[in-house]
Amino acid sequence: MKISTFLGSVALLSIATAFSAHAADRVIAGIVFQQDQFFRTIQIGMEAAAKKEGVELLGANSDNKPEKEQSLINTYISRKVDAIVISPLSKTASAAALNRAKEAGSKIVTYNSTIEGDTPTAFINSSQEDLGAETGKAAAAFIKKNLGGKANIAILQFKSQVPEQSAARVGGFTKAVAEGGDVKVVSDQDAWLAEKAVSVTNDILTAHPEVNVIYAANEGGTVGAVQAVRNSGKQGKVFVFGIDGSRQLVNFLLSDDGILQAVTAQQPYEIGYTAVETAIAALDGKPAEKEIIVPGKALNRNDPESVKAFGDELKKYK
Repeated sequence: MKISTFLGSVALLSIATAFSAHAADRVIAGIVFQQDQFFRTIQIGMEAAAKKEGVELLGANSDNKPEKEQSLINTYISRKVDAIVISPLSKTASAAALNRAKEAGSKIVTYNSTIEGDTPTAFINSSQEDLGAETGKAAAAFIKKNLGGKANIAILQFKSQVPEQSAARVGGFTKAVAEGGDVKVVSDQDAWLAEKAVSVTNDILTAHPEVNVIYAANEGGTVGAVQAVRNSGKQGKVFVFGIDGSRQLVNFLLSDDGILQAVTAQQPYEIGYTAVETAIAALDGKPAEKEIIVPGKALNRNDPESVKAFGDELKKYK
């Protein structure tokens, strides 16, 4: 081997080794706020991107508690992590801790929800209003075709949890469902966990026997609403429309009971993967779009093949 070729190979090896060591030295904190399939799949996407890029990912869950979220961020400030990837609990209340993290040198990337101000390098998101609107369109078509253009609707939100996001999903739905004809919202309550949603839906169906459509703005609310309709024996009389995609919701859409009619699913793996990739790009000094939209996916029991295909995709992310 020529000396020049040998030296060139050594130089390339040194550069590659230095790059690998540099990547491995990077630490990114990835914070979710609850442990359901949606956020678990986001975590899997984060982990895949971190593994591909050779960075360390510190996974954490704020358990929907503002004080725990702040504690986690303070811990990561002390650890001097290179970046924090987070779905913040509040547009305003989460801002102070994340502002401190940015001032301490961490890049901030938000996903699913964000904060006010320019602290985040980027925001990875589905359009929350579009998610609601897509489900609203499905409900409007169903009401026209199957309910004579009339519906009394009950809504299950999560406004006590993430108010801005809940409002966007509900606003998108109510605007779109109005195209179904003579529709009226007769109940609007909070219930984002399945167990709570069962109880709240039972109460709604007792207090408002005229309800024939239920819209739930997240996975837990959708699951609980379906179970409550089953428990009440109102299959064929009350129909559920929701947001989010999970194996359980896929099974509901494929069930013969006809309760769950349609959902609009986010693509959490892509959201998590893109969030970490965007954080790494920011660390490399590469420009990024301020908001990156990952489109939702409409799933309707009228198209079982698409529902099955989505379910098969979910099985990859166990």
